[in-house]
Amino acid sequence: MEVEQWCIRASRRCAEEKRQELISSGLLDRALKPRAEGDAVLLPVTEYLEGAERCPFAAHPREPVLPRHEQIGGIAVMQERDVPGAETLLASRPSLHTVLFPESQVEGDFRTRRFEVLAGTPTTKTDYTEYGLSFAIDLEAAYFSARLASERRRVLALMSPGERVLDMFAGVGPFALTLAGSASFVVASDLNPAAVRLMVENIRRNRAASVLPVLADADRLPALLPWVFDRVIMNFPLHAYRFLPSALRLCRPGGTIHCYALVSCEGELLPAIDRLPAGPVRERYVRSYSPGRWHAVYDIMAKGD
Repeated sequence: MEVEQWCIRASRRCAEEKRQELISSGLLDRALKPRAEGDAVLLPVTEYLEGAERCPFAAHPREPVLPRHEQIGGIAVMQERDVPGAETLLASRPSLHTVLFPESQVEGDFRTRRFEVLAGTPTTKTDYTEYGLSFAIDLEAAYFSARLASERRRVLALMSPGERVLDMFAGVGPFALTLAGSASFVVASDLNPAAVRLMVENIRRNRAASVLPVLADADRLPALLPWVFDRVIMNFPLHAYRFLPSALRLCRPGGTIHCYALVSCEGELLPAIDRLPAGPVRERYVRSYSPGRWHAVYDIMAKGD
């Protein structure tokens, strides 16, 4: 019996790397069998992602059906409070040490969530590896999602060598450290002191001498920083668009701003962006966030005064 599911199409050469990436971010639908189609491999995923398509898949008899979750290092974050399911999940994955359930949404100026431990070691701390980079994570102290790994790689692929980059809501540093591999200089700012402490540790772990951590409110950055930047990252989906005037002041004419937002319909933020001194804008859906809401990115060219 076949079922229809969202899937990502990968070349045979890159299929295993993509499969491992989807596993690490908790997005591979392990109850279904990947299948070959010509020179591609179709990998079933648990939710819509950029570029996904609907295809039929056969069930995978060797894999138990596990609760939906996001895996971050040794921690699984479940979408429902299911204690028996958490125990099953913990037993099925030797790499896991803890299963959590979020008791709150991301909230407050520091962008944090509260968690309940459903199974395993009572901690919100873990180590996480993404494309060879190592991160110290504390999910209760600073927001982090593994599900933007592909988006970080997309932005890296857009860069020219030697760019100056500003990450206005850097958290523990995933965007900043990913882009540091191509940038000449990265300023990574956040208002949350715990996030900046973790970011400093992650800079040390990855020997990223070109990344400057800054503890500051994003609206104060134009007064604090003496540079303009080729690329500005704004990964604060709930409120990043409110800081676009500050981002435009810090981005050189012709530079690019990547502004992330939660939207409920196509083009939702375009009228607000059109009122600013910005050039061409491209809107992309990154992934589904909740029923009726999408995590989108607006790639904006700075126009200057």
